[in-house]
Amino acid sequence: MKLKRCCFLLSLICAVHADCGAQAEYPSDAPRIINIVNFIRQTDYRLENSDSLLFETVREQIALVNRYGFPATFLFQYDALINPSYQELMKTRLAPNCEIGAWWEITQPHVEAAGLPWRGEHSWVSTANVAFTTGYTPEERERLADVYMAKFKEIYGEYPKSAGSWFIDSHTLAYMHEKYGIVASCNCKDQIGTDGYTLWGGYWNQAYYPSRANAYMPAQTDEYRIPVPVFRMLGSDPIYQYDTGLGRRSQGVISLEPVYRESGMSEAWVRYFLQSVVDRPSLAFGYAQAGQENSFTWQAMQKGLEMQFPLLDSLKRANRIRLETLGTSGAWFGERFRHTPPTAVVTLADIRGEGRKTVWFNSRYYRANLLWEGRSFRFRDIHLFDERFESEYLNKAGVGEQFLYFTLPLVDGFLWSTPDERAGLRIVKIGSDGTATETSFDDPVVEETAPDVLSITCRDGDANIFRITFREDCLEVSCEPRSTDFAWALELKTARDAALPFRSMEERRISAEFRDFRYSVTCLEGTVRQGRDAADYVLRLAPSENRLSLGMKMEH
Repeated sequence: MKLKRCCFLLSLICAVHADCGAQAEYPSDAPRIINIVNFIRQTDYRLENSDSLLFETVREQIALVNRYGFPATFLFQYDALINPSYQELMKTRLAPNCEIGAWWEITQPHVEAAGLPWRGEHSWVSTANVAFTTGYTPEERERLADVYMAKFKEIYGEYPKSAGSWFIDSHTLAYMHEKYGIVASCNCKDQIGTDGYTLWGGYWNQAYYPSRANAYMPAQTDEYRIPVPVFRMLGSDPIYQYDTGLGRRSQGVISLEPVYRESGMSEAWVRYFLQSVVDRPSLAFGYAQAGQENSFTWQAMQKGLEMQFPLLDSLKRANRIRLETLGTSGAWFGERFRHTPPTAVVTLADIRGEGRKTVWFNSRYYRANLLWEGRSFRFRDIHLFDERFESEYLNKAGVGEQFLYFTLPLVDGFLWSTPDERAGLRIVKIGSDGTATETSFDDPVVEETAPDVLSITCRDGDANIFRITFREDCLEVSCEPRSTDFAWALELKTARDAALPFRSMEERRISAEFRDFRYSVTCLEGTVRQGRDAADYVLRLAPSENRLSLGMKMEH
């Protein structure tokens, strides 16, 4: 087994090495963009001698960026922003092609400058209702923004173009855009419970325009759209991040962050990850965020960063990626797209050599994920987007050490699963007696059949050809059967005790309710059938003349 794994990793490294000198195969108007984003805290109570360690980290990050001439974004918390040592460092060492922006974790100096009481045990804490704007009223959020922006302009002569955080609420984002002109933001990857923050079901990668009612929810219309693209951070493993921590209360991290030995510090993993960004279909554009928060310290991140940068440099020199600041990417996005564009992440090589492949599709209406495990296949995830779904923190301050952001589930392969019962929507063969048998599939072929359409084709074990087509507002599954008596369907199965949102199922409609919000999906082609119980199936989608089509555009 060890020999097989080593041979696979060697072949993967060689393949990506060979790719690095090749010409880009993607359309010139679908760039692959990398942002290097380093966010900066002044202090961290978890570290001994933290102030000097964190400062040293930023100094070394700047030196590494300068060595390669890379544009990079440095985002400052208020406590680091007002520190004269950081100001001198930025003004004397940072290259002109780099960007300084705002990191929106709230600290004691920031709160007190806004005339508000500090509620943390230390001058910086990670507690959600203290460190993030979700814990403050809308009026307090504006005061925090005003104080920060005034100080930033006093120091650097202009307002920042970028503001990022693990999460920034919609009121604050809209306010910073309308009053101070920010053009880009970034937030944390999808995760359950990590560090107390749950962000689940969102636009999985790349970037989206958020709703004014909920900054985690992509907007569908001009009425709700905040015209500030939010880029998803940290570079999640497209195959393995989703399921990590299944059966536990929180997830681990498998990402491009250079401090993680099995991912961002591993050259084999980084090459595997970049192959998905650079070489596979992405529709509008491909994206990843590199860099690291300074709390991890230079000693922890040095090895990973110094390995990653030459790889990025070789791709940049071959004109296969665009390395640019977050603000530059945000301005480009704003000029290029009026609404959130469809994008994709495609991974057809498994870093662990276990035969897994995955496809992610995102649009302003929904996201979907396909997963192959050897010859087994399922829709692992489908979440719907509706701009009217309000955040519980929209008009009031949240309390407690966690914050929760969700979208609207149709298939949830994590929350509806256990380690022994994996939820998913599977293609099944229907026998003459009505029994259903899960089908097996050959390797998929993934194609961009239009700038906003992704098509996946594969054959089952009987050589029937299935095609899954993702369009901006609908999902289609069709089959070219070898025989006229072949019958198939999609079946949703979940763990038996899963908390499901479904309220009713009609012939053409699935109605659901999640966190007091009602929504539905229309079967444009085919029919819906409700299952008898979870041990059987939750629902079955039967095709009409070998075609299924689900409308994902929510009705207003």
